[in-house]
Amino acid sequence: MTAYDTELIMRTVALSGTRNTGHRTLDDYAVLFTTYLGPFGDSHFYLGGASGIDSLALLWLAENTAAELTVVAPGTVDQQPSDARQAIARTRDGIKEIIELKAGELDTSAYHARNRWMVDHASMTIGFPNAAAPTSGTWQTLNYTAQQGKPRLIVPV
Repeated sequence: MTAYDTELIMRTVALSGTRNTGHRTLDDYAVLFTTYLGPFGDSHFYLGGASGIDSLALLWLAENTAAELTVVAPGTVDQQPSDARQAIARTRDGIKEIIELKAGELDTSAYHARNRWMVDHASMTIGFPNAAAPTSGTWQTLNYTAQQGKPRLIVPV
């Protein structure tokens, strides 16, 4: 059985979410993750490795599930914000793979390319958009998922 065969059998989930998470407590996010990520705890997750939901979900998934975790950076991990690098370092033993897309410039197009890469490799997307920000990278990811005919679970935060 090849790695590709395994991915076809195992549910793969792209995870996207707002970077602005200070309006809720860590306990609130733990409840949201338990409710909406917990049922997918045996899946393979692709996470963006950024601040906010990406880092909080990475920490929660590594600590509370047996999920396979792949972190996808638009450039390199070293270019990620400090808190994101710390979350990756803290969970490194639980991360299956780190993919660095090595974008020349970390601009909006690089982040959108990373999000499309994750969706293209996943069978579904779970998104945690900021309810107050109807146009964001998270919404772009969720809309791209819909365009690909893949299911999406939207959990506004």
